[in-house]
Amino acid sequence: MVFSLIAIPSPLTTTVYLPLKSPNLYSQKHIKMSKTQCSLSVSSQSKTTQFDLKTYWTTLIGEINQELDRAVPIQYPDKIYEAMRYSVLAKGAKRSPPVMCVAACELFGGNRLAAFPTACALEMVHAASLIHDDLPCMDDDPSRRGQPSNHKIYGVDMAILAGDALFPLGFSHIVSQTPSDLVPEQRLLRVIAEIARAVGSKGMAAGQFLDLEGGPNAVEFVQEKKFGEMGECSAVCGGLLAGATDDEIQRLRRYGRAVGVLYQVVDDILEAKTMKSKFDEEEKRKKRKSYVAVYGVEKAIEVAEELRAKAKKELDGFEKYGESVVPLYSFVDYAADRGFSFGESS
Repeated sequence: MVFSLIAIPSPLTTTVYLPLKSPNLYSQKHIKMSKTQCSLSVSSQSKTTQFDLKTYWTTLIGEINQELDRAVPIQYPDKIYEAMRYSVLAKGAKRSPPVMCVAACELFGGNRLAAFPTACALEMVHAASLIHDDLPCMDDDPSRRGQPSNHKIYGVDMAILAGDALFPLGFSHIVSQTPSDLVPEQRLLRVIAEIARAVGSKGMAAGQFLDLEGGPNAVEFVQEKKFGEMGECSAVCGGLLAGATDDEIQRLRRYGRAVGVLYQVVDDILEAKTMKSKFDEEEKRKKRKSYVAVYGVEKAIEVAEELRAKAKKELDGFEKYGESVVPLYSFVDYAADRGFSFGESS
């Protein structure tokens, strides 16, 4: 089974070449990545599907934003909720975790309405992790998503409380808002356990710990845990909601992890190139656990190539679902190519 993928120049439409049945495995890959983007081309016989990723994604963003607005209303104590909403409802946020969750759920025929509560919970958890990451005692970042970091507006104390409150709110939202006629209780329990694993001491918290403490060969672990975990968890949760098999869940796990790390590696490559002449020591310190900082840009480009190929390879197992897998293919290309813009945030 072989495939060929490219991104066309249009800002609205991505051309995705889906896998076709073939007695052969992957043909020899000819991978090229420019200094600012990646592109993978694998020659093969294929069928073409025109897929408008930007419209698909932005439509979901609008629906998820409405759900989040209702999920985090202002109530007592007002100041905490204001701080929570400031980060959760940040304008221009890409909503990558919830969008990937919905796409994975729909791959297996799941109802979008069944996925929305978990999708919102993933965004709450994601926002909480960013609030805490930006704190002076952690990554000490003054801005996030095109606006001042939460602690710069509400203070360190309130930022900690807002992050702390968003984690359990996400779990509560899944339990209270998921339609019981669409998702059996056992699946919800697995979703909650998956999110708890991803953010806990063996997941994102472990990545942040090693990012702070350092250690031999830390870069791979830090990248997987700080950035891969959220992508992995989002894809897996979508599959769990729709009743994917254990083998399919494992494919989603590897796929989501690869996409999450790929996105960050490409971010670091682009940032290194645009800031090369003014990359001060403080910025270098903050980026010390990135592939770019440790191995250099050229090695980071090789890593991105490998991650892109790895993510797409995992999607081969979903060939029987036809065009439903196209959004997941397109997310990989977007992570590498950044074929269109959502605005000012990341």
